Amino acid sequence: MKLTRTHGWLLIAIATWNVVTYVTFVKNLAATEGRPTGYYVAHTALIVVNLAIAAVLATLGVRALRASRP
Repeated sequence: MKLTRTHGWLLIAIATWNVVTYVTFVKNLAATEGRPTGYYVAHTALIVVNLAIAAVLATLGVRALRASRP
């Protein structure tokens, strides 16, 4: 499959959205108190996985943009 510039920008936009939403989630998670440890462990795992997915999407987006240079 050939990725176009449009695909690249879309992947970068999705990665950016993931980072913005999960940074907000981190702030909200840090503000909570009195939850069981499992709550923090599970949500921290979700945050790490989703930020890793954002990094992969951003990498693919940048590669698509570089590959489709005129």
